[in-house]
Amino acid sequence: MAPRKNSKTGPLSNTEVDSFMTSVGPFENKPHIAVAVSGGADSLALTLLCNNWVKKRGGKLSAISVNHDLRKGSDDEIKQLGEWLAVHAIEHITLNWKSKKPRNGLQDAARIARYNLLESWCRENEVFHLLLGHHQDDQAETFLLRLAHKSGIDGLAGMSSVIEKSHVRLLRPLLTIPKSRLYATLEALTQPWLEDPSNKNEDFERVRIRNLSPKLSELGLTREKICETADCIAHARIHLEAEASKLLAKSCYVGSAGYVCFDAAILFSGPREILLRALTRALLCVGGGVYPPRLVKLQGLYKKMRSALKNSNGSWKGATLAGCRILLTISKSGAMIFLLCREERSLPESMKISDSLIANWDNRFQLYLTGLNLTDNTNLNIQPLGRKGWSDLCREFPSIINSHVPHPVSFTLPTLVDNHGILAVPNLNYRRANMVLHGLDSIRAIFRPRQTLSGSGFSVAK
Repeated sequence: MAPRKNSKTGPLSNTEVDSFMTSVGPFENKPHIAVAVSGGADSLALTLLCNNWVKKRGGKLSAISVNHDLRKGSDDEIKQLGEWLAVHAIEHITLNWKSKKPRNGLQDAARIARYNLLESWCRENEVFHLLLGHHQDDQAETFLLRLAHKSGIDGLAGMSSVIEKSHVRLLRPLLTIPKSRLYATLEALTQPWLEDPSNKNEDFERVRIRNLSPKLSELGLTREKICETADCIAHARIHLEAEASKLLAKSCYVGSAGYVCFDAAILFSGPREILLRALTRALLCVGGGVYPPRLVKLQGLYKKMRSALKNSNGSWKGATLAGCRILLTISKSGAMIFLLCREERSLPESMKISDSLIANWDNRFQLYLTGLNLTDNTNLNIQPLGRKGWSDLCREFPSIINSHVPHPVSFTLPTLVDNHGILAVPNLNYRRANMVLHGLDSIRAIFRPRQTLSGSGFSVAK
């Protein structure tokens, strides 16, 4: 295939690669960078372009594929991709989604599983940068999809070019690059690519929107203009994020047991848009979720909270959203306090302790066990304390009722149990006297949520 020559559709140059990589920097000397690659034109072009960029800097590139095992032939495609990458001396790693596949919401579940696998690999291999192949066409489609679903400013701002997480940076350097130029780049390299048949399946809403693109362009709604609008909204979002950070700093307290307390008067003293943004961050932090709740549901919660504050006679039973329970309480000083804690019904089931001394629980707590001595007959599990566990502790140790941790929070805390019952609840400073039988010196549960209250930030593609 002959490479295209048009400047708007031609292959990407090394100078352009330098520019878009700089826009998602900085990078350390001799960086080790991971790139998610499916074999499609976008991710494969990104992989080959960045391979040269990384090697010029004495670094290393790891190309990672996720096999979802959802359709016949996926194993053969990944094998073919590995052969292509081997020609360029690029390390290729395949991760497998082994969990049970849901009947409903399969695409969403696959996306979440894919990101979890990719991010876990980066964390385990101490790789701080993960490149994603989303491009300008994807950004325009995302805007239209979210517009159709009544998204607010956050959704219409599109995808962020950089997302900072605790252990990895998600980087989208191609958001200003049309897909046509990625095709042209591969053609110039005489590099084949894989075509996913689902990209033509109109059962998917994104595909239906993609197929409308020519008609929209005739009306003046070109991909470039749509992305320019998203860019304007993105700058507004960044300003609102800064204001939300100020409101959070003034109005809330984060408990080490994984809850948030808002001073209701301060929280409701500012603009609604800022309040909703601050509330979203708190819900993600406490609930351990990946994606924010729908705007309509968030607005519904806002109305309930405002109504409860105006009619503060103790009749409000609270609300739930995004894996959280929201309650209105009164502090010792008489101030009205909104308590956000984890919802009981969506907590994880019992998790068996393996030979690892570090465990992640509920995407919120990092558990550290020291001196653990596991034997073949050891049966140690982490599970929620629950209401029964709380009642048992209160009967055995009545003083625990006066714990600084709010009672609704106590029910949701990670608890170490063995065949004889509760062994330790670190966030309540409880440990059974014979904990040493398992060789345990100590157990700590550190609140380390997947989404911090400060948020992951938002960056506009340059």
